[in-house]
Amino acid sequence: MKMNDEQREWIKRAEQYVHEQMCRDSSGHDWWHIVRVRRLAVRIAVEEGADVLICELAALLHDVADAKLNPNHDGGLQKVTQWLESNGIEPIIRDKVLSIIANMSYNGGHNPPMDSIEGQVVQDADRLDAMGAIGIGRTFAYAGWNGHLMHHPNLAPREAMTESEYRQQPSTAINHFTEKLLKLRALMNTSSGKQLAHKRHLVMEEFLEQFHKEWNAEDDK
Repeated sequence: MKMNDEQREWIKRAEQYVHEQMCRDSSGHDWWHIVRVRRLAVRIAVEEGADVLICELAALLHDVADAKLNPNHDGGLQKVTQWLESNGIEPIIRDKVLSIIANMSYNGGHNPPMDSIEGQVVQDADRLDAMGAIGIGRTFAYAGWNGHLMHHPNLAPREAMTESEYRQQPSTAINHFTEKLLKLRALMNTSSGKQLAHKRHLVMEEFLEQFHKEWNAEDDK
């Protein structure tokens, strides 16, 4: 279904708002992350028969509410709620977008499965941008932003974690692959997401193999 003029205006306003909010971010959750997630979400939505408007709005707004970039998750959601209400987004669309944003984060793997195809689409799109070559780059950007080491051979990856432990305990960029990124392929919701995740997963595995060879001065082995 094509968007009408009012809906296209919502998208335009969302672009402007999110760009203002995210253009100075250096944690890997910047405007260009939003652009990529939006592009993936629209593609997957079309392939999976989901509502493109809801997917596109949720993809654009999802990191405005991210707990990593706000004092708390509720405060971030309130920002998104206020924007949706002040821009006249229809209540049924507003509620669907908010539900997606409230439940899509990884949070140490503790969030329940998405209950709508639109939520599954946007979650897949966001997770895909944490994988592959882009995901590798974002991992190191976030580690630097958060003051984490690139690698420490004596600091083992964390296994079972609470949401609080996932957010607050020390880790490294390399451990983040084991703790989260290499788990994402198995967590994809849609057929399209699963297909795209497969190659990106292999890229990360190849990178880690080469990283450890270089770390141990075993490049030629």
